[in-house]
Amino acid sequence: MCPVETTGEHEMEAHARADVALPEPMPGWAAVLAAPALLAACGSGDADAPPAAFMAIESARTDRSILSAGQADQAGTAADGPVPTATELMDWAEVHYAQHFPPHQANLTSEPYVYRYYPSTQNYLGVAGSEIYILGPVSGGGLVRVGTLAEFAPLVFASRYPYSDAQAARFLQHATLAPSDADIAAVRSLGYAAWLDQAFATPVSTSNWDWLVSKGIDADPDAASVAIGVDSQIWQRLLTAQDSLRQRVALALSEIFVVGFDGVTGTYKQFKLAAYWDLLASNAFGSYRTLLEQVTLNVAMGLYLNTAGNEKEDAATGRLPDENYAREVMQLFTIGLWSLNPDGTPKTGPADAPIESYDQDTVTNLARIFTGWGPQRLNNGTSPEYARRPMVLNDKKHSTLAASFLGTTVPANTSGTTALKTALDTLANHPNVGPFIGRQLIQRLVTSNPSGPYVARVAAAFDNNGQGQRGDLKAVIKAVLLDDEARSDDGLSSPGFGKLREPVLRFVQWARIFKARSLSTDWNVGNTSDPANRLGQSPQRSASVFNFFRPGYVPPNTAIANALMVAPEFQITNESSVAGYLNYMMTAIGGGHNDIQPDYTAEIALAANASALVDRLNLLLCAGQLSAANRTLIVDAIGTMPSSKTSELTNRVQAAVLLVMACPDYLVQR
Repeated sequence: MCPVETTGEHEMEAHARADVALPEPMPGWAAVLAAPALLAACGSGDADAPPAAFMAIESARTDRSILSAGQADQAGTAADGPVPTATELMDWAEVHYAQHFPPHQANLTSEPYVYRYYPSTQNYLGVAGSEIYILGPVSGGGLVRVGTLAEFAPLVFASRYPYSDAQAARFLQHATLAPSDADIAAVRSLGYAAWLDQAFATPVSTSNWDWLVSKGIDADPDAASVAIGVDSQIWQRLLTAQDSLRQRVALALSEIFVVGFDGVTGTYKQFKLAAYWDLLASNAFGSYRTLLEQVTLNVAMGLYLNTAGNEKEDAATGRLPDENYAREVMQLFTIGLWSLNPDGTPKTGPADAPIESYDQDTVTNLARIFTGWGPQRLNNGTSPEYARRPMVLNDKKHSTLAASFLGTTVPANTSGTTALKTALDTLANHPNVGPFIGRQLIQRLVTSNPSGPYVARVAAAFDNNGQGQRGDLKAVIKAVLLDDEARSDDGLSSPGFGKLREPVLRFVQWARIFKARSLSTDWNVGNTSDPANRLGQSPQRSASVFNFFRPGYVPPNTAIANALMVAPEFQITNESSVAGYLNYMMTAIGGGHNDIQPDYTAEIALAANASALVDRLNLLLCAGQLSAANRTLIVDAIGTMPSSKTSELTNRVQAAVLLVMACPDYLVQR
């Protein structure tokens, strides 16, 4: 039968003619391809049938390693989810095995195949029924059966559907504050994209502000001067909120648009920080442009980076507008220091030097925009309400000078509100924002060293959500979490993939997985910043606007540095913090925290079987990523512990949790 292009694209090239120069093939392949006797003529010769060797299915040998079908065995089976079509399989192979199957080709048919031929490599890839076959240099000579469509399903649909509980748990570790049994089941049932849509639609949890009010802290006369509840208001949200995806993204945003306790001045600091977190959470799935404006006019940010009370120039006194926010809104919140390509790499100029995205003159001009703004004063300062209201403009304190920055000029005597809108529009529309913010969101959620193409795909989603909207954070989050690089099991074995879990996230994961409760209902976790005896990190307590760790931090004199990679979280990792974390978690896991108590009921039910217990912890804490050697070590250690009493079973659980959370397989999120 003549080959037919099922997609209606160009006819197959006459790839097997005698006058075609062949590259050096693998043994046995040249004779198969070149022998005219093995070619079946078709029609007038405008297209050739595939070689007879490709049609000789009965003589095919089986090798499931060539296209890594064996990887699918670890991921799941076809019974766990959808099976790809021949077209989906071949499209996947063109992307993941581009060295063998370049460039994209149209489908052809020749009974019993739907197949594609790749002239540049002289490889065939075809599907007959549910079986997948290859022929050419890729097969090493002769026809090879590489697996079934069902066996390849977990690889082809890696970014769409989990084929095992471990894959679902891994996705949830990227997308939420912690996996749960219910969420694993939901992801398995819905697939990744549908689960995300459901999570996006989950109602926003009770605000930090409302929680403080529910505790009567707004009415406490000491709250204005003493930061009562300042840590509790954020811990309770992180440990209990049902909108876990939103809170995970808010945590990521809080480490990009940083406001820290020590830099926030004035009264009602707990309400200022609560209002700031509420702002981040409310805008986590919205417009980046809206988020940028709300951050800019937020009272906590205004006090933190000196926008609040910033006044115009005064020639008589020599006063100039404060430049702090103008500098940081560019360096940290929008465009970064260097002009970027879409994949996040710096653009270069003479001598391959990176090109600066702005200079001091840009800062000086932009600073004029952020003058005249300040908090609204309400109730003579006796109410915290001002802390959640946007700052307001005092025209008399706003600069009337022209301001030129980033290719935009705000004319002299422009109103402060119009000038601010122009400045924020200019910043939000700068081509750097997509790769700059996108890369940091990848780092906070998935991996410290994303590839250039991964960053470019996320940046493209920032630039256009598919409906012409720029800066749609929902589309950006989807792009981050559903990218093949994030979902593929390849990352599990790649030494360059993953990230060190930050200490706050480790504690939050533990508390949520094991259903921790607050004995006081006040969630008195407190300030966990001390690295010697606590976590070495505490939410909303970064010491500077540069976050607890910089996105480009490189641990000096390490293999990471030699590999030209970054590892942000290692900036707060040292001998003291490693020991402090383990000691703190040993107390918490053992129920020794004075307020936060875990519930190990489900784990105690399994504890008599050390293997079953460790497997559950492996799934929930490590997404099934404990190495065989470490799993054996932990199982053997737990198996030596007594297990005849409830107290002994509890000891087993506590010891197992601590050992897993101390293990490198847990500490590095992949």
